[in-house]
Amino acid sequence: MAKRRVAIGLVGSTLDAGKGGKRWQRWRPTVALASQPALPLDRLELVHQPATRELAARLADDVRAVAPETDVRLHELPLADPWDFEEVYGALHDFARRYPFAPSHEDYLVHITTGTHVAQICLFLLTEARYFPARLIQTSSVRDAGDTTGTHRVIDLDLSRYDRLARRFAAEKLEDRSFLKQGIDTRNAAFNSLIERIEKVAIASRDPILLTGPTGAGKSQLARRIYELKRRRGQVEGDLVEVNCATLRGDQAMSALFGHERGSFTGAAAARKGLLRTAHHGVLFLDEIGELGLDEQAMLLRAIEHKRFLPVGADREVESDFTLFAGTNRDLRARARQGLFRDDLLARIDLWTFELPGLAERPEDVEPNLDHELERASERLTRRISMNREARRRFLAFATGGAAWPGNFRELNAAVIRMGTLADGGRVDAAGVEEEIARLSRAWSGSSASSSTIASGHIERVLGPAAAELDRFDRTQLADVLAVCASCHSLSEAGRVLFAESRKRKSSTNDADRLRKYLARFELTFDLVKSQVG
Repeated sequence: MAKRRVAIGLVGSTLDAGKGGKRWQRWRPTVALASQPALPLDRLELVHQPATRELAARLADDVRAVAPETDVRLHELPLADPWDFEEVYGALHDFARRYPFAPSHEDYLVHITTGTHVAQICLFLLTEARYFPARLIQTSSVRDAGDTTGTHRVIDLDLSRYDRLARRFAAEKLEDRSFLKQGIDTRNAAFNSLIERIEKVAIASRDPILLTGPTGAGKSQLARRIYELKRRRGQVEGDLVEVNCATLRGDQAMSALFGHERGSFTGAAAARKGLLRTAHHGVLFLDEIGELGLDEQAMLLRAIEHKRFLPVGADREVESDFTLFAGTNRDLRARARQGLFRDDLLARIDLWTFELPGLAERPEDVEPNLDHELERASERLTRRISMNREARRRFLAFATGGAAWPGNFRELNAAVIRMGTLADGGRVDAAGVEEEIARLSRAWSGSSASSSTIASGHIERVLGPAAAELDRFDRTQLADVLAVCASCHSLSEAGRVLFAESRKRKSSTNDADRLRKYLARFELTFDLVKSQVG
């Protein structure tokens, strides 16, 4: 189905003016725009000032007379001075942000012939910045060829000179970044820089976004926030469709993703649309994409590149114009080397990759996230949950003092829920914190021991024949190191977990280098260990 054509323009107080019958004998830009035989308009959005309200109404009637098929809508925009660049830009910027653009269904044109030079320039800049997702269009009359002089007016476009505009954009960026962080005032410089880059990409690109990081680092929550930001900016209209690829198994995986025709296999009593088509004009978030089978990966690659794919049992391709987000706690490059992930798909989704750090890598963000989790716990438990001063001090000392947090923010949330549920009157005290610290320590110790046992069984696979030459002491120690490496997402994170106690006694540490040198004794690297036992 062809898109509807929509034009957005300003009422020209001079060029569009005229009351009597003679007005039909002169060229008027807005009427001319609607009269172009090769460019019929489905809708015309006319922006005008209060002072030109009568002219705008008359102009709308004239457009309807020459183009009855065009729906004309008037928008009054109060301006004290149409030559004030800062004021005009701000007013048109607000109009663009409020307008319900639907770019998948409508094709937009911005008319820059009418209005003051300032207004025309502002429309140009806003269109260039994609606040108006449109193309520019200019109408002109057949003028006297002998008039080559004309007139001009110089407009200063240095936006940095306009303090209110600078504050407007700075506030908008801060608002977007705060939204991506769920309003949490994070302090980790690396994480804040990461969010800044994600915000820029989210509003400027429709290419796939890959979120990596350990389990519980917040990939799913961030994907939902990025989707909401893109939707607010008019980049997507459809729904966010989420699926954990680890839950897709066997023949059902292909059907769930790409749909199927009725009777295409045993049990297919009715046709199924599939997740990709459900995400049409929206976002498809494939969490744990590393778990997809190779056949599904091949189909997904074609769907990403061509927006077309073949449902199970169908003999005709279908279309879906979706934006892809993907998440994984796997090393996709290692899986590609093992033949478990397609190189060409990885190359396609690796354009914008953002690695989310675990909670242990952001100790300065534990406190603001603790406050956030206390608020969430209050909503969940329907009563105010708080901590007294000593309880807060003790918990933060534990949480930032080398705690492993293998479950990351998901585990922090669970800890706060437990403490809040057991606290008398919703007030967590020091005793409640100590009880939770003991519970976490026991859980982590058991997890480490279990992981060490598993890793011990993989030493032969990692070292090969050299494993037989290990002393029992070295085997036990290496097994524990392998267990930690398997549970951590990066060399730095594993180093912090392994050397948590000794690093407290040093003013300067390089845990990653210590771990790197230890592994080198066995001719191992962190990436090699992760690819084998991660």
